[in-house]
Amino acid sequence: MKKVKGKALIFPLLGSLLVLGLLTPARPGQTPAAKKSAHADTVAGKRLFERHCVLCHGIEGKGGRGPALNRVKLPHAPDDAALKSVIAGGIPPDMPEGWFLSDEDVANLAAFIRSLSKLPSDPVPGDATRGAAVYAKSGCSGCHIKDGAGVGYGPDLTGVADLRSAAFLRKAISQPTSVLPEDFLLVKVTTASGETIQGIRANEDSFTIQIKDSGGHYHSLRKDELKELTKLRGESPMPAFEGILSPADLQDLVAYLASQRGRP
Repeated sequence: MKKVKGKALIFPLLGSLLVLGLLTPARPGQTPAAKKSAHADTVAGKRLFERHCVLCHGIEGKGGRGPALNRVKLPHAPDDAALKSVIAGGIPPDMPEGWFLSDEDVANLAAFIRSLSKLPSDPVPGDATRGAAVYAKSGCSGCHIKDGAGVGYGPDLTGVADLRSAAFLRKAISQPTSVLPEDFLLVKVTTASGETIQGIRANEDSFTIQIKDSGGHYHSLRKDELKELTKLRGESPMPAFEGILSPADLQDLVAYLASQRGRP
């Protein structure tokens, strides 16, 4: 009798496990039928792209704050499965996850993004070879790393053309304060000993602040030990090169940076 009773207990347990399985959270529309969908709808994908993606990736995926998508090879999405994973999961901290998208939405959006590779890239005027000389004489490597050379104060420019459009690069060079990231903050502090440190805020909480200076060095400071803490909102350590560079040099520099793509 004990053996029968033991076996009888198995069935309620299996039933409970099945119920728990049915109650496992899933993304909207995540059903077996959705997974078996044979054809993605690029028209529906375009509507989703225009609603959620153009702010960063631009009309027709030609880039802006986010990378251009109108090319065959995407660094974070070498195949369709990887592209869907990026759309659904995002790329922290810059690209948010698409938790609100159903499997069908993700498939449609991925299909539309793949269709963008058939669009021609906008031609970039200027001479990239002359632009390399402008990059060198303007001291860009004093703040930026490119291919391992330079100082890591500003953004790394290795493969920058995979991340930014030529139009964005021109704007960032001409008027850098117009394209500052939302969480960017330049700060200036005076320590108890009278030392002045100016740099980019790397992190901050109620009691401390961490600053990266122009040499790429980090300083961790307690706020209650500072004589002064000034937050230079809307300012950039990078000068506006509009007016410093000639129009021809500016365009050549843009052409040079727009040619900097990652190795396939």
